[in-house]
Amino acid sequence: MIIGFTISMSGEKLTGSIERITYHNPENGFCVLRIKVKNRHHLMTVVGNAFNIQAGAHVECEGGWINDKKHGLQFQASCIQTRLPNTLTGIEKYLSSGLIKGIGRHFAKLLVQAFGENVFEIIEKQPERLTRVSGIGRKRKKQILAAWESQKVIRDIMVFLQSYGVSTARAVKIYKTYGDQAVQIVSENPYRLALDIRGIGFKSADQIAMQLGIPKTSLIRARAGIHHVLLELSQQGHCASEINLLIEQASQLLEIPKDIIQEAIQKELSEEQLVSESFDHQIYIFLPVLYHAESFISEYLKKLSQGDVPWGYIDHQKAIPWVEKVTQLELSSSQKNAIALALKEKVSIITGGPGVGKTTIVNSILKILRAKAIRIALCAPTGRAAKRLSETTHCEAKTIHRLLGFEPGSFRFKYSQQHPLPVDFVVIDEASMIDAVLMSQLLKAIPLNAALLIVGDVDQLPSVGPGAVLSDVIESEVFPTIHLTEIFRQAANSHIIVNAHRINQGEFPFIQKQHEPTDFYFIPAEDPETIYDKLLYVVTERIPKHFGLNPIEDIQVLTPMKIGKLGTRTLNVALQLILNKANGSRVTRFGTTFSGGDKVIQNVNNYDKEIFNGDIGYVHKIDIENSILIINFLNRFVEYDFNELDEISLAYAVTIHKSQGSEYPAVVIPLTTQHYVMLARNLIYTGITRGKKLVVLIGQKKALAIAIKNKKSGIRTTKLKERLEIIKN
Repeated sequence: MIIGFTISMSGEKLTGSIERITYHNPENGFCVLRIKVKNRHHLMTVVGNAFNIQAGAHVECEGGWINDKKHGLQFQASCIQTRLPNTLTGIEKYLSSGLIKGIGRHFAKLLVQAFGENVFEIIEKQPERLTRVSGIGRKRKKQILAAWESQKVIRDIMVFLQSYGVSTARAVKIYKTYGDQAVQIVSENPYRLALDIRGIGFKSADQIAMQLGIPKTSLIRARAGIHHVLLELSQQGHCASEINLLIEQASQLLEIPKDIIQEAIQKELSEEQLVSESFDHQIYIFLPVLYHAESFISEYLKKLSQGDVPWGYIDHQKAIPWVEKVTQLELSSSQKNAIALALKEKVSIITGGPGVGKTTIVNSILKILRAKAIRIALCAPTGRAAKRLSETTHCEAKTIHRLLGFEPGSFRFKYSQQHPLPVDFVVIDEASMIDAVLMSQLLKAIPLNAALLIVGDVDQLPSVGPGAVLSDVIESEVFPTIHLTEIFRQAANSHIIVNAHRINQGEFPFIQKQHEPTDFYFIPAEDPETIYDKLLYVVTERIPKHFGLNPIEDIQVLTPMKIGKLGTRTLNVALQLILNKANGSRVTRFGTTFSGGDKVIQNVNNYDKEIFNGDIGYVHKIDIENSILIINFLNRFVEYDFNELDEISLAYAVTIHKSQGSEYPAVVIPLTTQHYVMLARNLIYTGITRGKKLVVLIGQKKALAIAIKNKKSGIRTTKLKERLEIIKN
């Protein structure tokens, strides 16, 4: 907000070239520009909204002058229109901005030296002359021309979209998604934007629709609103909505009568865009992909559980003593029962918290079956979880996507029902993280003659994606399940493990007295400001000095929420400023600045790159000239175009939900009653169990007590349990 008094009324015009972009938010277009105006010795400050701006560009602004109390004289623009620059300096700045891939500072200077003010005309009409410039060969010329043509189309799209508040980066995505048909598609059905373009939500699409003259009560709007509500619910983990609740929510969102919503639902059902099913005399509405996923899981698990195990009969009373001798480990009675179960059942489940011996059980089963020459596949939902499974079993483990052989080009899996995996035994670890769609894809690839062992901690947070697969399967009581609760002697020495189990049982954790050695600390602080200050000190100074841990690679801040003083957004900016003072190239996109060495996290599944929601990596290189940022994900170097950077966020601090399946040497968790809506037992339990060597809670004891007391939080609407029970009966 600009505070000051107006010197002149709006209606004045200011024309010049952009010398410097002081600030630009591509999300809403807000910018602060320093403009060079003809016959003026000093640069002028312009404040306004513009979506497609680059240093060097020529701008025409309409508005009025104000005198801001803090920043002085400014031109507040109600409209900023950009043109290609017409001066040599402006042209060079424009070309070196990174907007045209293949032209950086070096080639911008050479092109201006070679062609002067005619450079844009050369690119447009005589591109063959570009190769006369030293260093520009056929490949770079082709890259430049493709980028130039893309920018022309994007500029046309921007003319159409600018008045609707769509940013340049979003326009690029619209063009990549729809190509030359972008304007036509958006004009005919702007609600497609909300479904197809990440970052353009239903509200933005709805605003465009209103301005295009689509009536508020139109059926196309009602149908889009219903899908939006169901998609929002799926992002909260739900697989369906009770029909009356769906009608109520859609009616409130769209502010239209319920009878129009009911008509739209019937239309969607008749065209098979939605699916309805009745449970306990109530009708539930599903998105088709979630309906089919749940249905397939229930039917296939039942089929898979039938018949004999592929290795034939194994006498566990002989096999277990043998494996104890081989491993030189004495197994408990609960571990022996779990092994015996897995050896005789085609589908079995092992669940339990940290330190209860799940890894020992899996290793013992693998040794017994490998002695029988059984083909085994180990998998987990995330790269970090798969890596840890490999380390603990000394066998190759893959992510589920890698195991299934995902093929980005065809957007299909190599292994499926038609082409099943060549395996006899599949082990799924960290099963609490598996959502309904991924579980259905995995089951499709497991042959019916194979056996399946599902391993996970049912008390952790459910999957980020929709569904509650592990808990639904266990609660159905259809398949044999071992619940492990005994903490083994070595694990009992860890206060992290002991306190995790106490919290899971609804008890307050043990907190050591000052100066007593421990791996679990609680630092009291009563207000967000104090918690914030202590957290920054603990992460950047205290833990690195006292425990010798790297503050970027070894310490992970986990917080319940994204927003607020203690949310990921605020903490990431603060921690980046302190921990990464890189002086190299930087890029700012979608409101975030990235530097070399930054820790980042993937926010969505990107099947083309084979990088998935929750994967953490480090910025390896920023190539301004080619508009590419390269991230190192566990020694896989993955390229991101600058316009794809809304897929990643800084990861010095991440939400506890995003940390599932990962382990870190040290975990720091802020807790305040301001997080009340998120405080739940499984949330705190999940956060604590991410720490291997050290866990530090900073905040209010009251907030911790609220979380421990709140056992039932965020119950998901899923019907997998009911489907399995129907099959059982």
